[in-house]
Amino acid sequence: MRLNQNILLLGKKVVLVPYTSLHVPRYHEWMKSEELQRLTASEPLTLEQEYAMQRSWREDADKCTFIVMDAEKWQAQPGTTEESCMAGDVNLFLTDLGDPSLGEIEVMIAEPDCRGKGFGTEAVLMMMSYGVTKLGLTKFEAKIGQGNEPSIRMFQKLHFEQVAVSSVFQEVTLRLTMSEPERQWLLEQTSHVEEQPYRDG
Repeated sequence: MRLNQNILLLGKKVVLVPYTSLHVPRYHEWMKSEELQRLTASEPLTLEQEYAMQRSWREDADKCTFIVMDAEKWQAQPGTTEESCMAGDVNLFLTDLGDPSLGEIEVMIAEPDCRGKGFGTEAVLMMMSYGVTKLGLTKFEAKIGQGNEPSIRMFQKLHFEQVAVSSVFQEVTLRLTMSEPERQWLLEQTSHVEEQPYRDG
């Protein structure tokens, strides 16, 4: 999505930056992990395919993605490279043509030493706030593998409710509709987030 290609979102634990070609090699290394392939229901891609995927993420109007950075490492720049700050990614899919106010959200904290620190929670809150304020979304869905208990629990803590279970796809669908109280809660949870200009690297 071109809308977010020149901005970053600065949170307390994480910084969200647009997915650029600079991030592809590290992302490609992550996706060689069989565990991450299983948790994200992904097939391994060649490096060339990963670069093509990154370009489509930037160009397609129905996909919004940010790379999740470790804010502590990010603040230490220029002593560290941007690639070394990478922790995972967070995505919104706007693929329901019948309902443009619905976004499917997913998050992946790929770096093992970044898990269990609240990075995924803050990244999802920041992405939802971006979806509500910039993209006009009022409903969110998350589709999570049945065995991914930490992710299911995280979304439930963020007020998502289970609405379906697919034994065929082995996944659970959770949903959150943004009533006015939910919207106010979300904006309060993300009131610390700053939007800043982003330049590659």
